[in-house]
Amino acid sequence: MRQREVRAVYTDTTVTVYQAYPAEIASPALLAGRFEPPFKRERMTWIKPSFLWMMYRCGWATKPCQERVLAVEIRRDGFEWALGHASLSHFDPDRHASRAEWSRELKSSPVRVQWDPERSLRLAELPYRSLQVGLGAEAVSRYVDGWIVGLTEVTGPAREIRARLDAGDEAGAAALLPDERVMPLSPEVAARVGVA
Repeated sequence: MRQREVRAVYTDTTVTVYQAYPAEIASPALLAGRFEPPFKRERMTWIKPSFLWMMYRCGWATKPCQERVLAVEIRRDGFEWALGHASLSHFDPDRHASRAEWSRELKSSPVRVQWDPERSLRLAELPYRSLQVGLGAEAVSRYVDGWIVGLTEVTGPAREIRARLDAGDEAGAAALLPDERVMPLSPEVAARVGVA
């Protein structure tokens, strides 16, 4: 297994990513099938292809302002556009000639990516990384206006998985997880985001 791979639920045309919000953002989004105010387009919005990393981030939908978890099915070509226009959120001497070059790239890019430790069913760190994608500026508008195919609330399933874990039913909890697979990327996009 590579240390950095994009693992997601995907088809030939779509990719599922996750976001967690308070009810005042999640409810209008679910009704409209897209993000509506008070969602703020001027802020960077982070999408996560890993369900378990999302669970780690939102505490199984218990952290303040992250009580509602959404599975956002987006166009695969949009997701690939984001990765192809991304800058790493950290300096990587294997990829950047200098910190100054990286800083220039970061400032000019509408997308940031970072790699954080993937999480186990019990949310412990795993020895490989999970991708997060930060959409800013032009990328947020593309996401909201063109990429979203569908929004589904997955708060209930998230809490059911947590309840099964609390009851000691690890197999039952694992059976409810989304079927994430390694997603192939073009060599150019893989190099851009630091797949390794």
